[in-house]
Amino acid sequence: MTTLLISHSACLNHLTPPGHPERPDRMRAVEEAFADERFQTLAREQAPMAPQEIIALAHPLDYIESIRSASPSEGMVRLDADTSMSPGSFEAALRAVGGGVLGVDEVMNQKATNAFVATRPPGHHAETARPMGFCLFNGAAVAARYAQDRYGVERAAVVDFDVHHGNGSQDIFWADKSVMYCSTHEMPLYPGSGAASERGEHDTIVNAPLRAGDGGDKFRDAFETVILPRLRDFRPDILIISAGFDAHTRDPLANLNLVEADFTWVTQRLMQIADESAQGRIVSLLEGGYDLQGLARSAAAHVTALMRG
Repeated sequence: MTTLLISHSACLNHLTPPGHPERPDRMRAVEEAFADERFQTLAREQAPMAPQEIIALAHPLDYIESIRSASPSEGMVRLDADTSMSPGSFEAALRAVGGGVLGVDEVMNQKATNAFVATRPPGHHAETARPMGFCLFNGAAVAARYAQDRYGVERAAVVDFDVHHGNGSQDIFWADKSVMYCSTHEMPLYPGSGAASERGEHDTIVNAPLRAGDGGDKFRDAFETVILPRLRDFRPDILIISAGFDAHTRDPLANLNLVEADFTWVTQRLMQIADESAQGRIVSLLEGGYDLQGLARSAAAHVTALMRG
């Protein structure tokens, strides 16, 4: 088995206002990185459009319909100050979710060891019934719920190392004892959630906030002392990663100082957890990362680590 890379050119058609950090060039930067010779052994698949009933595992049907109805035939509409849609946005969002679903299918059916979903828009800020923070649908949440619904997975874990707290994922899983959500993120920073005291109804929310200026040592310590022990005790049957690379020191939207080696390290540590209880099954979905060079290099480091599994 091998590592599967899932993407789709339709994700380039999700247009955002001029100067917006979540822009099509992010996809182009990642695609260029994965064109390198060292990635020639990657299996590659096109992300399908997720059907409505699958998205409804994490979002109400009327919410899904409201996003579809908001999709413009021309121009651009704003859903909030940060989140907008162009004519290509709805298909891109469906494929971003569908990529995660395909990744779950492939790892659960032992056709791939693990998968990386290189799509946009990101998803971890999308709450149960609210788009925000560049996000329309929560692909990581859907992937976890799909693994449970389709394959009878008892315990799923979502691990989020995006520099911004995944308030949407926390909202969706707050009262769900069968899913553990773990996050490192900078505080205080958008969206303002993610305090260590936020633990969920069943103590399955694990937040390990970092401070502006923290680097790889504090990041690794947060994983070693807070997140990894909780994951190991939880014994997930599948591991979903919200892989945001905006904690990179080059990123313009935050103030952490991670480098590529830190993303390699955390990927390897999460692979160890997956090996212990989940037969190595990992599906990783691209979230943030807004400096193109930092994004490309970090995503390449992440996938290189996955390939060595």
